[in-house]
Amino acid sequence: QVHLVESGGGLVQAGDSLRLSCTASGLTFSSYTMGWFRQAPGKEREFVAAIRWNGPNTVYTESLKGRFTISRDNAKNTMYLQMNSLVPEDTGVYYCGADEFGGGSTVYGSYDYWGQGTQVTVSS
Repeated sequence: QVHLVESGGGLVQAGDSLRLSCTASGLTFSSYTMGWFRQAPGKEREFVAAIRWNGPNTVYTESLKGRFTISRDNAKNTMYLQMNSLVPEDTGVYYCGADEFGGGSTVYGSYDYWGQGTQVTVSS
């Protein structure tokens, strides 16, 4: 049974940093492209970043480049999202997804498995 567990969210002030983690079990982690999506209240889930299974290639939503950095540690079955210079518009639930042999899709429906999400709240 596959499980993805996000952690690291919380309440922070604008300008602060957070590092989110997503730990996977029940799958061959190195075969999965991993992605981060987020959902703000009343809005649809949107793509944040992805890191491909077959190398360090990464994909970002253009507006977040330079502030957010995605990485992975296959030995720990864990993916990370380093978020710097946070702004209130970054508030939302952050979800990680796993896409077997994926190409780094920005589409929610392309991912096979999802975690339960972790809340990030940025106050002004």
